[in-house]
Amino acid sequence: MSLDGLLTPPDRQQREARHGHRGVAILLTGLPAAGKSTLARAMEARLFALGGECLVLDGDRLRAGLNRDLGFAENEREENLRRAAEIAALLVDAGVVVAMAMIAPLARHRHLLAERLGADYREVWCRASLDNCERRDPKGHYALARAGKLVSFTGVSAPYEAPQAPALILDCDTCSVADNVERLLQWMSAEGLLGSLMQNTR
Repeated sequence: MSLDGLLTPPDRQQREARHGHRGVAILLTGLPAAGKSTLARAMEARLFALGGECLVLDGDRLRAGLNRDLGFAENEREENLRRAAEIAALLVDAGVVVAMAMIAPLARHRHLLAERLGADYREVWCRASLDNCERRDPKGHYALARAGKLVSFTGVSAPYEAPQAPALILDCDTCSVADNVERLLQWMSAEGLLGSLMQNTR
């Protein structure tokens, strides 16, 4: 059977041109309840409203589905992130902005993502104090961890290593979600990640 006349699949550059922005994976890292997922969803909504393509990879949702076979031992945490990185790489190649809302508590975890995604990876620290995160505690996890009913919980019984050189730091203690999203998008635009997309706001 002849293949003459079949269309050539679009490459990454063509997809990015249609979307109006680069494909990129942005890790939103921070303590549990810092506001990573809320920020990622708000970012997704803003980019969608502008005509962009953004998808959230939420750590909790991944663990409820694709990674439900993984626990929280060190090797399992790394496998959780490895799988997330592979998904992100596929989406980035399709010209999608990937908002990775994941704790990624240790420097070596974040290095794993950076190594796999290379120039398509950016690290954003959703900085919030432990006290504020515990006060929010929307899922009651901190309370369970303090009671000894939840083991290896980041911030209580497992460490969180603050990023030493993130591309951007967002103040999730005192700034609103809306303000942080705008700051995130302005930074992305300044980095050349949003191409022509932000012209829609002028």
